[in-house]
Amino acid sequence: MLVKEILNTAHKPVFSFEFFPPKKDADWETLFETITALSPLNPSYVSVTYGAGGSTRTRTHDLVTRIQKETGLSVVSHLTCIASTSGETGEILENYQSHGINNVLALRGDKPAGTESIADAVKDFPHAIDLVRFIKNNHPDIGVGVAGFPEGHPETPNRLQEIEYLKAKVDAGADYIVTQLFFDNRDYFDFVDRCRLAGISVPIIPGIMPVTSTKGMTRMSELALGARIPAPLLKKVLDAENDAQVASIGIEWATNQVQELIDNQIRGIHFYTLNMATATLEIFQNLHS
Repeated sequence: MLVKEILNTAHKPVFSFEFFPPKKDADWETLFETITALSPLNPSYVSVTYGAGGSTRTRTHDLVTRIQKETGLSVVSHLTCIASTSGETGEILENYQSHGINNVLALRGDKPAGTESIADAVKDFPHAIDLVRFIKNNHPDIGVGVAGFPEGHPETPNRLQEIEYLKAKVDAGADYIVTQLFFDNRDYFDFVDRCRLAGISVPIIPGIMPVTSTKGMTRMSELALGARIPAPLLKKVLDAENDAQVASIGIEWATNQVQELIDNQIRGIHFYTLNMATATLEIFQNLHS
């Protein structure tokens, strides 16, 4: 089922989970234990990430097809276009469709290791919008999501221009937007309002990732450039005696975020799981109807 159909027909917020392909073969079964543990939460779909420059291309494909086959869940495969040719991308999309995968998240992607600049890595797709156009022109029955940045894209300081770029991706055929992680819902609600003012009407799905350790918080800040850790959350984490306390703080904070989003009748919530079930399960247990 296409994600846009799931979002447009749901009568209450839908939930989705994100996973990444393990680097070690031994971790694959551990990941499927996580997926099994999260299955009772009835996710409407799940997504699988893609390494910089397509570095996990094969593993992403293997994970996507295995999830589709073994769980019956609708799966969204991330697809980056940096360092890719149109021929390679066409083959990937055809392969996905042959396996019943009809949803992708279209991303430019990060600079591949060993490449001096993004420009040096570009082949046929300079930007994510070029990938969206390619998909819609050549595989119009594939559902396409794109990324949004509530606190601003780190490479586009001009926030008005950033929204213009996002609208261009939607106008090119994107069905929905999923956001980068954020810790203050005011940033999300403001982002949605600015998108609506610009004429963007597709669903905008908030992305949530709880802080689970001090080291993890630092890593999140490195990976999600531009993401802001609010001072109250930062103080609690810095005052914590150990990572167990940090995890409890992060889960409580994320629970409050999710509850507020649900109370505001958003269309869906996307959880960045880091291939672990505990935090997401605890958040769901803490929610009230």
